[in-house]
Amino acid sequence: MNIYLELFLVFLKIGAVSFGGGYGMISFIQQEVVSRGWLDYDTLWNYIAIAESTPGPIAVNIATFIGSNQAGFLGSLLATLGIVLPAFCIILIIATVFKNFAKNKYVKAAFEGITPVIWGLIISTGLLLVVQCLYANYKNFEVAGTFNWHALIIFAIVGVTMIVYRLIKKKSMPPIATILVSAVAGMIYFI
Repeated sequence: MNIYLELFLVFLKIGAVSFGGGYGMISFIQQEVVSRGWLDYDTLWNYIAIAESTPGPIAVNIATFIGSNQAGFLGSLLATLGIVLPAFCIILIIATVFKNFAKNKYVKAAFEGITPVIWGLIISTGLLLVVQCLYANYKNFEVAGTFNWHALIIFAIVGVTMIVYRLIKKKSMPPIATILVSAVAGMIYFI
């Protein structure tokens, strides 16, 4: 199959069957991308880290990076279009009939059923990210590497900074400050 068509169809499928936003899509993206040999686990997790720290929705950023990696600019455009198109069409349809749609008891029940699944996907993705950070060669639910003490120390530094900030300011640390503290801790520790 043509790589352009394959990128579009794979990300169209991911966009059509995934719920819960980008974090809910990560496990499905991982399954599709790694099974096709487009990326290995390490590269995918690096893409996720970059996509997380760049502006925009994480799933769109990941699709763009993977499309670019596989087929250049046109590949990134088609992968991005594929992942965005289902949500765009669904939102367009829902927006036209939203008032009646939101009051339907079956729709309410469906959303109540989907919510715990979305939370489960997001939590599992978060746990996989933590394990990936703590073990250098974590692959396919097997710990093949040594424990990464560097990552644990950076987690501790950021965690303590957030707690101290909350105690002093009596409010949560802004996300941009958390990102900056993490970046500085990483640069200091790894330089």
